[in-house]
Amino acid sequence: MIDLNKFEVWFITGSQQLYGAAALKQVAANSQEIARALGRSSEIPVKVIFKSVVKTPEDATSICQEANMARNCIGLLTWCHTFSPSKMWINGLKQLHKPLCHLHTQHNRDIPWSSIDMDFMNLNQAAHGDREHGFIMSRLRLNRKVVVGFWQDISVQKRIGAWCRAAAAWHDWQGAKFCRFGDNMREVAVTEGDKVMAQMKFGYSVNGYGVGDLVKRVNSASGKEVDSLIQEYEASYSLAPKLRKNGESRGSFREAARIEAGLRSFLTEGGFKGFTDTFEDLHGLAQLPGIAAQRLMADGFGFGAEGDWKTCALVRAMKVMASGLKGGTSFMEDYTYHLNPKRNVVLGAHMLEICPSIAKGKPSCEIHPLGIGGKADPVRLVFNTPPGPAINASIVHLGNRFRLLLNEIDVITPEKPLPKLPVARALWMPKPNLEAAAAAWIYAGGAHHTGFSQAVTTEMIEDFSAMAGVELVVIDSDTKLRHFKQELEWNDIAYGIRSGFVS
Repeated sequence: MIDLNKFEVWFITGSQQLYGAAALKQVAANSQEIARALGRSSEIPVKVIFKSVVKTPEDATSICQEANMARNCIGLLTWCHTFSPSKMWINGLKQLHKPLCHLHTQHNRDIPWSSIDMDFMNLNQAAHGDREHGFIMSRLRLNRKVVVGFWQDISVQKRIGAWCRAAAAWHDWQGAKFCRFGDNMREVAVTEGDKVMAQMKFGYSVNGYGVGDLVKRVNSASGKEVDSLIQEYEASYSLAPKLRKNGESRGSFREAARIEAGLRSFLTEGGFKGFTDTFEDLHGLAQLPGIAAQRLMADGFGFGAEGDWKTCALVRAMKVMASGLKGGTSFMEDYTYHLNPKRNVVLGAHMLEICPSIAKGKPSCEIHPLGIGGKADPVRLVFNTPPGPAINASIVHLGNRFRLLLNEIDVITPEKPLPKLPVARALWMPKPNLEAAAAAWIYAGGAHHTGFSQAVTTEMIEDFSAMAGVELVVIDSDTKLRHFKQELEWNDIAYGIRSGFVS
């Protein structure tokens, strides 16, 4: 499982020697108070550690170098209590490799009207100290988040918390390993991509492993391991009669558990954070991993079907962002439409692999023919997704860059039961509507595979894309197709200039 509490954000305050020892002592005391309050906030899922007051260029450089090397530090939270001359930050910020959030606040909420004097003014200069601080980051073209407001306000803490979740996901990607069993689905374009470029850009590696390597693990799973998983299945899900003891498909049920045992062992011992498979390469496996992929996702692993490693990595990142929040996160696919004039909606699903973290109620464990791949009927969990706001996100490779797309959606309850649909599913209305959202998605080259979440927010994805330095396009209630198409054209020019050519 994913534990964000082990991570740290370092609280750094900017000042200078000009104000004297007494003022700097007060700066440090006030900074510690703010850091403690943020660290105790239920909106912030990581530790907030006050580290230092930066007063000189040497201070700035030292703290940035230290942060780079600190294993559990996922980013810096900076604030200028007084004026902090920005030239002294240049060398440190140039070397900083961790995400940065600039908190523009002040220790006092209100102006002390009857007692305010120049001592107070000299001490509480964030209003222009942070503007100086912001200038140098803009001059350095440094991606960062700026949060403005009083540090005790919940709205401010929520925005910092969203950034912390994105920073944790970015930290998780650095050095992460994702494995592919088989290649991507033949002749499919969007699941392809430059894995070397991805490793250079995002920090994770993707490598292929023979299905035979997995089959060895599956075949070596002990009867005790299989029995233990069967007991978990029976306790956690409603079993179809065929899968119950002495049921006609009990053998397939045990084989599904054996696949999970082998797959889990392979991933855990190899230190992988996600995997892909494909129904076109199942040599040696009795069935396509269904319940195994679903349950591994529920435990925080990323997943991509048909060899889609980019979505696999994105699902893992979204799992990290969502840790501890209400609502689940899953691999997803836009499958079919309900084009009713009264309400146009999307039915999302996949052949098997939808994470039970998004299930409404207790999932049903069933076995049905797959109709594709030529293997035995696979075991899977079947359920609906509860209504509420959600997002779909997709990452694609455009040749000269990666693009991250996001569509805000509203999950709704199906109008009628779906008794013959043997897969997990979600029904949603995309914003601003299906016509505009689908057109925008297609214009932007969005994939048919996505990361779906009722926990991750648009703000988290925005923060994450800034940390990654990747293009982000958002489709929401304000989207107008004419403006959206112009945005894509402008992005092509901007990112073409950055990469040295225009695609």
